Amino acid sequence: MKGPHRPPRLPLPLRWLLLLLLPLGLILVMWQASQVAREQALQSLMREAENELRLSAAGLEGHLTRHDYLPQLLASREMVQRFLLNQGQQDAMPLNLLLDQFRATADVSDVYLLDANANTVAASNWHRPDTFIGQNYAFRSYYQDAIQGKRGRFYGLGVQSLERGYYFSAPVWLDDTAPDARPSGVMVIKVLLDAIEESWAEQDAELMVTDEDDIIFMASHPALRMAALHPLSEQERQALLATRRYADEPLSPSGIEVFAQRSDGSQLVRFDQGPLTGSRYLGLARPMEAFGWNMHILKPLGTVYRAQWLAAALAGGLYGVVVLAGGIGWQRLRLRRERELFAERERHTLARARDELERNVEHRTRDLLETNRLLSDEIEERRRAEENLRQTRDELIQAAKLAVLGQLAAGINHELNQPLAAIRAYAENARAFLERQRLEAADANLAQVVELTERMAEISAQLRQFSRKSDSSLTAVSVQACFDYALRLYQSRLRDVEVIRCWEDEVWVHADLVRLEQVLVNLIGNALQAMTESPVPKLILSVEVEQAQVRISVTDTGPGIPEPHLSRIFEPFFTTKSPGSGLGLGLSISARIIKDLGGSIEATNPPGAGACFTITLPREERPDASQSSPTQEQRSHA
Repeated sequence: MKGPHRPPRLPLPLRWLLLLLLPLGLILVMWQASQVAREQALQSLMREAENELRLSAAGLEGHLTRHDYLPQLLASREMVQRFLLNQGQQDAMPLNLLLDQFRATADVSDVYLLDANANTVAASNWHRPDTFIGQNYAFRSYYQDAIQGKRGRFYGLGVQSLERGYYFSAPVWLDDTAPDARPSGVMVIKVLLDAIEESWAEQDAELMVTDEDDIIFMASHPALRMAALHPLSEQERQALLATRRYADEPLSPSGIEVFAQRSDGSQLVRFDQGPLTGSRYLGLARPMEAFGWNMHILKPLGTVYRAQWLAAALAGGLYGVVVLAGGIGWQRLRLRRERELFAERERHTLARARDELERNVEHRTRDLLETNRLLSDEIEERRRAEENLRQTRDELIQAAKLAVLGQLAAGINHELNQPLAAIRAYAENARAFLERQRLEAADANLAQVVELTERMAEISAQLRQFSRKSDSSLTAVSVQACFDYALRLYQSRLRDVEVIRCWEDEVWVHADLVRLEQVLVNLIGNALQAMTESPVPKLILSVEVEQAQVRISVTDTGPGIPEPHLSRIFEPFFTTKSPGSGLGLGLSISARIIKDLGGSIEATNPPGAGACFTITLPREERPDASQSSPTQEQRSHA
């Protein structure tokens, strides 16, 4: 038979070209996906930066302009004007206290008053070591603007406190009606910028404010404050130092480097020095025309890079899925071609195999039918054997009962002879009384005869009850009632035996009444027979409850069971009695009955006694009073 045909394969050069194109295609797809994701992420970051920048600029402008009215308000106060009018004659302390009160109410840093020569004559910080009183601020632009009658604004470092602040000033007029009138003083307030910067620190971005000289005087990151946005030349640095706006700060470069300029006006920047070295940001600026500033925001590019990697990974995975699907499709095509080439040849092989299989199945079917017939015959034979065994066992149990009845015959004969003799005597006496016409005496003798016949009927009913067959149904059975029944059977042999009953309340077990009575009758009969030579015969009957089990014990004071015989005591035809006294089946049958009832039986020699047989059976709840139990029925029958 020819070997299987192989499907057509690609030429070797084409396979090498395919192996080269697959990784190149993967690189191209991943690069293109990352670029698209990068652009989308930058646009989203741009929109987010615009919103944050607009809100931050509005917040800064609102924080500063809310104090614009305060210098004009204080300049119009009568106390301020009166103090400037009589400057050398009045105490400055009331005015200092007034300015300090306004400072606390308006929540500003400082409030102070300059005279016409720019000397500080009153200030809210009069009590501090770095007080402004006595300082001359003629070089400040806010003084120069206000002394010319205009409202001034200024930002920079304080000369005394070296704190960054924003200054508002207003002229103090004593006489503004004359054409050549000139202000007599300048009222100034200073607002610190730290609070607004602290609020910026909570954002996921870096915020900066630069002036017209590109000096960063406000920033969310402390390292960027008082730094130049771009490196300054020496001439520019000296010119800024001359203005004393930033005191003696070195104004070092911030280290910001623009590495990409975008068409939407944003920039991609990084830091080449300082604590932010290596970090990359999307930068965006917004002019604050009211102050002549520019506000900048730097958004980290971490989200952009993560979006790029994620898009590249997804694109690579999708590319891999497509390539894998293509490979699987090509492989399926090859397999289908191979199956089509292989199918025709295999059909002939399968036809021959099917014919051979049908012959084998027919042969095996005949064998199975014969084996099934033999097995059915064997099962039927085993069923008949089990039925015969069950019938034989029941007959054996009944024979054991009759054997016990034979052992009871002597006692029962005595029990019946006594009433018969008494009945004869009472009948003769009644006859004599009737001849003498003593009817009352005759009636009394006849009543005694009736009572004796009832006693004989009771003895006969007990024998008939013991000899009945069981219906094999398991119900709730009273252990005490079974004991009472067994003791009634042996009442003639128990006259010289002390019977000790060890139980308190009535206990019920899950068993068959007839079979349990048979076992107890057998055990009590064996105990009485074992105590024939005992000087003080005692029969101890006990019932113990252990959770879901009930232990029923029959103990005698006989010689006990020899230790070698304890392991064989329940074997069929094993007996320790003398020949002719028994077949050795009583205990074997009893053990079989207890096992069928779901319990167990054991024999021991307890100290201070003879033999003890203990039965363990499942405990049963006491039946309802409305339901008659088998025990009650048997009592009423007896």
